[in-house]
Amino acid sequence: MNEHPRLTSLAHGGGCGCKLAPSVLRELLAGQPVAQAFPQLLVGTETSDDAAVYQIDDNTCVIATTDFFMPMVDDPRDFGRIAATNAISDVYAMGGRPIMALAVLGMPIDKMPPEQIREILEGGREKCLEAGIPVAGGHSIDAPEPIYGLAVIGLCHASELRRNADARSGDALILTKGLGVGIYSAAIKKGALDADGIAEMVASATTLNKIGPEMAKRADVHAITDVTGFGILGHGLELARGAGLRLRLDQAALPLLTRAAELAEAGFVTGASKRNWAAYGDEVTLPEDLPEWRRHLLTDPQTSGGLLLSVAPEAADEIVAQLHAAGLPLATRIGTVEAGPAGITVI
Repeated sequence: MNEHPRLTSLAHGGGCGCKLAPSVLRELLAGQPVAQAFPQLLVGTETSDDAAVYQIDDNTCVIATTDFFMPMVDDPRDFGRIAATNAISDVYAMGGRPIMALAVLGMPIDKMPPEQIREILEGGREKCLEAGIPVAGGHSIDAPEPIYGLAVIGLCHASELRRNADARSGDALILTKGLGVGIYSAAIKKGALDADGIAEMVASATTLNKIGPEMAKRADVHAITDVTGFGILGHGLELARGAGLRLRLDQAALPLLTRAAELAEAGFVTGASKRNWAAYGDEVTLPEDLPEWRRHLLTDPQTSGGLLLSVAPEAADEIVAQLHAAGLPLATRIGTVEAGPAGITVI
């Protein structure tokens, strides 16, 4: 009989739901020096983008990012796989290709056996191998709650760099994965998600966003970001603020995990979903009759979620077909980019 505690019982939060609320993060970063003193730093903290980008020469940019969190599943190997997939995604979201990773590990060694921690590391290594990169080192500490993730380095051609701030008025918006990971994780915490539901969530969260660099080769793909802990609204707002434009999202078009709506209506939501809305709700216009549970689908924190693409409207159908052919069957056109004050209107 396995007497080890459930991984999710060792953490107060899980996955990208552990992220600080967007309003708290903006407050902490307020007043930080502007990076323009370093002209080769093409992307810093200015637009809340997915990774930092430093230009080496006319052709080559280095992409650097780190991402780590506490477990939102109980299987240690799955935790490692999800955390690694999520961290690598930041490089893909910039249009880059990862070249190596460093492990970030904090474990309560008095509560977890070594074999369980090894499984976490092995899960991360497995996804790095799938991405074609080594785990070249890392750092570990004894911590009160289990934490795992990666620092990832990637490369891209300067012409293929895709920021989250370069959307254009008239663009179509495409989302590549279904929403509902946070809702599923809330159900897991309460023992209310069956094996099929867990498998669906893990399959989504361990699907590498490796289509990002292919999208970045297309001139008709103007902006890319990945949707993680701030939900589709939060990361959509980052795109809107960066471009100084307004997004119009069709809630009926949003792709969802199979049971996401059912579980949200039953009350399985995360604390992060509520914090997200409190942080940015004044920048979002919702239909007056929208039920609260449907709003939670919009603020649900995604762990290792999909890419949000802003593309030329005439190319949208072709791009959706390309995404489907690449193994992303839920990729869907979800809205448009319009002139107007930065923010989001949900219809």
